[in-house]
Amino acid sequence: MTEKPDWTGRRLEVEVGPVAHGGHCVARYEGRVVFVRHALPGESVIAEVTEDNGGGFCRADAVEVREAAPGRVVPPCPLADIALGKDRCGGCDFQHADGETQRELKAAVITEQLQRLAGLDWPVQVRELPGGLLRWRTRARLAVDRKGNAGFRPNRSHRVIPVADCPITVEGAVEAIADRRWRPGAELTVAADGEGELHVTALDRKPQRRGRQQAVARQVSGSGVAHETVRGRGFDVAAQGFWQVHREAPETFAEVVARFAAAPAGGVAWDLYGGVGLFAADLADQVGPTGSVLLVESSHRAVEDAVANLRDQPQVAFRAGTVERVLDDEELESPDVVVLDPPRKGAGRQVVDGIAARAPARIVHVACDPAALARDVSLYADKGYRMVDLEAFDAFPMTHHIECVAVFEPVAEDA
Repeated sequence: MTEKPDWTGRRLEVEVGPVAHGGHCVARYEGRVVFVRHALPGESVIAEVTEDNGGGFCRADAVEVREAAPGRVVPPCPLADIALGKDRCGGCDFQHADGETQRELKAAVITEQLQRLAGLDWPVQVRELPGGLLRWRTRARLAVDRKGNAGFRPNRSHRVIPVADCPITVEGAVEAIADRRWRPGAELTVAADGEGELHVTALDRKPQRRGRQQAVARQVSGSGVAHETVRGRGFDVAAQGFWQVHREAPETFAEVVARFAAAPAGGVAWDLYGGVGLFAADLADQVGPTGSVLLVESSHRAVEDAVANLRDQPQVAFRAGTVERVLDDEELESPDVVVLDPPRKGAGRQVVDGIAARAPARIVHVACDPAALARDVSLYADKGYRMVDLEAFDAFPMTHHIECVAVFEPVAEDA
């Protein structure tokens, strides 16, 4: 039996190829694929192998740049310095690239995923959100090391790198956590809301009998309820609940979704994975008092917040439960328009089938993962729906993450 290779710790000089989904680029060495982080297409780098399971690929970090690409810049965060090797913070993938290059890389990823997984050739341009590359993030999660220091983890590691600040997070958010000691092993979340209030929550893990642990949440600062304003409407959301992390994303996405949805007056709209009502608010305005909107959300707390946020719009009904289970209800009124914002894994076959069975005239699909979006595009196509529009946004600068809003309509019978 041939022994599997293990290149862990080995340094390889490689020519860097195209960007791949996940924040790395593809290189090849001695017939094997090497996924290299902190590199750019076209560069020549020295890459140190960080993970090798002996298969057809391994993972590596660029530790020296022999020939730089035009888009390379000095990272603004010292914890993204290429010289740190394994001690680099794992939160950002593209701090070594300028903004234009980052958006080009993300567009290439979306294009490749749509072509490979959905067989769709679609030119993509990733739009920049207002505010630039830094100080855009309003929510963050940190871990606590054995000494009680708060920090972030390296890529694919459980270690904790203590931090004093994070340049992509809004001013003062991380500093409020970093200047004190915490219970070792705790997890911390910080949320800066639209009114400037800082909400810090600690999740302490306390030992129980037989080695078990109990997670106990403790509100450290703030009320625990974030107050946001989007398109002139106020929204209250639990500081630990879901809300877009880029300060400009809720306003932008609400406008785009409303424009794409164009629900008819007196019509029926569904808002699946509806959260605290961000998209349902505009859908309710579009259908008016004679129409109806159904908001479906699995988080009972989010549904409670949505009911309070939209109490002036009686045409909105609320269902707490999984989308899959709610779609099994045969008594639901079929919609003219469906908006859905599924989790990172995407909608999946059961949800797509359930939506298509009700034959809406338009589906507006919000996606935060291009691979999941491409798989869903293929599922929609199987049910007779084609993608007719797509807008992509750099809602997570310095990282590999992307937000897309896609529109689907039924394929004409004579097409």
